[in-house]
Amino acid sequence: MDRQWWHGKTAYQIYPKSFKDGNGDGIGDLRGIIDKLNYIKQLGIDILWLSPIYRSPFIDNGYDISDYQDIDPQFGNMDDFDELMTKAHDLNIKVIMDLVVNHCSSEHEWFKKACADPYCEEASYFYFREGKDGRAPNNLRSNFGGSVWDKVPGQENLYYCHFFAREQPDLNWFNPRLRQRIYDLINWWLDKGIAGFRIDAIMSIAKDPDFPDYPPDALGDGLCACGAMNESCNDVAELFLKELQEEVFRPRQTFTVGEVFSIQPENIEKYIGNKGNFSTIFDFEARTALCHHCAYYAYEKLSVAEFRDALFKAQQLSNEHGFLATVLENHDEPRALSCWLPAMWQNPMGAKALGTIQLLLRGIPFVYQGQELGMGNTHFNSIYEMKDLQSFEEYRRCLNHGLTDSVALGVLNAQARDHARTPMPWDNSLNAGFSTSTPWMRLQQDYQQINVKSEEQDRCSVLWHYRQLISLRHNDNFKETITYGRFEPQPNPNRHTIAFRRVTDKQCLLVASNFGENPVWLDCGWQARTLLSSGEHQLKDGHLILEAGASAVIQIY
Repeated sequence: MDRQWWHGKTAYQIYPKSFKDGNGDGIGDLRGIIDKLNYIKQLGIDILWLSPIYRSPFIDNGYDISDYQDIDPQFGNMDDFDELMTKAHDLNIKVIMDLVVNHCSSEHEWFKKACADPYCEEASYFYFREGKDGRAPNNLRSNFGGSVWDKVPGQENLYYCHFFAREQPDLNWFNPRLRQRIYDLINWWLDKGIAGFRIDAIMSIAKDPDFPDYPPDALGDGLCACGAMNESCNDVAELFLKELQEEVFRPRQTFTVGEVFSIQPENIEKYIGNKGNFSTIFDFEARTALCHHCAYYAYEKLSVAEFRDALFKAQQLSNEHGFLATVLENHDEPRALSCWLPAMWQNPMGAKALGTIQLLLRGIPFVYQGQELGMGNTHFNSIYEMKDLQSFEEYRRCLNHGLTDSVALGVLNAQARDHARTPMPWDNSLNAGFSTSTPWMRLQQDYQQINVKSEEQDRCSVLWHYRQLISLRHNDNFKETITYGRFEPQPNPNRHTIAFRRVTDKQCLLVASNFGENPVWLDCGWQARTLLSSGEHQLKDGHLILEAGASAVIQIY
């Protein structure tokens, strides 16, 4: 495997609307990010991913882009962005942006022109199709509910396709002129100095242009989830992605991380490694195991063993081919502490032990804002405290399934994407130090205890543990093993322990976290020493004895 500049790096995702408000309007912005760059540097971050800051109507929180080459005024302007880039560069932090090119906004100039004249060039940038027998062209369901089809304004039997909100028309990647315009805007941002992109929902470009009907799924509305088409057309997406990689990304050594689900093991080399279409892709094996049902109300929490098995499956799949981007949470998921851990470890001890696992797995770890503080889910008192389109759709599905209002809200309090989008807690003052005005979204209820200022003053905090973990990743004595070492599962004595080794010909590290109620004994040999730990542990008689809730990184000689 060829060595690349991004190997061994640690990334951090910012959701700009909720990170830090720099102008006092209650909404996070670029000035706020600039103000907190030193915090990010102190954490040890190498790569900063910004969720969308482009001009947008914000139907889907910025993932509906109306102008790819402008900053939305609520975040600032292009001068602010240029200043952010300069100051990040001075701190040796690379910046990557979200690339959202499966769809755009219905307010984008291309779509406006297409609706005004369904026979113009821009109309061919979208999927315009005639209806069939007085109904939509096929029976696919959008990710946010309802048909993927809506009528083109002013047309009786002409529909446009949207796999997400109706305000997010899908782009027709079969059109080479459209692809070139996408490549041009990508190059425009690369010319401004960004290091790469997180590529959003990219496998949704995999479509069958004939749009056949699919067997209805279990939701009972006669429709089929649009992902069924994506999964059956992965080979189509792979062709487009190969062209994108060869014509744009590879010549410029661009770092790319794909939002890609459900890759078949035999196809992994198409996505990562020297010949892959991305630098890396997110490891969503655990999320896939949790979310294989058609609605939130059917999700069943994974046991520690099931979570471990999903992590290990992905690690072993990628061991010989390249790097995955390891991730515990992001803007589209509930908080990792609440989602993955037993109730007894949804606390700072559990947060440190879980972080130990992620940061020492083989791959490029992405830490999501607030994860390094040990933030858990927010307790929402009403569906109307939530902002996400998918939350409202899932609430509707719960009610249609026969659940009461309170039970439906409980489902969302476990699974909604809104949990990741509450404002970052900087201190325990009014509005958590996020803004001098009322924040655009409610605060997480524990902000007076779980916040940056409090944890910076406590060297036993989750924040300090994350700083130590990332420092260990950078340590010259161990970064070769942590970056390139093989992943090897450690035989586990129970269903509550996650343990593995990182191994090179010259070095071996044992990483373990105990999420059970009793101590666990792990073989580590007679010559070993502790590099980093949380909770209580001992090295005794050739064993690592790990107390309940503890984690440890052990060097074995």
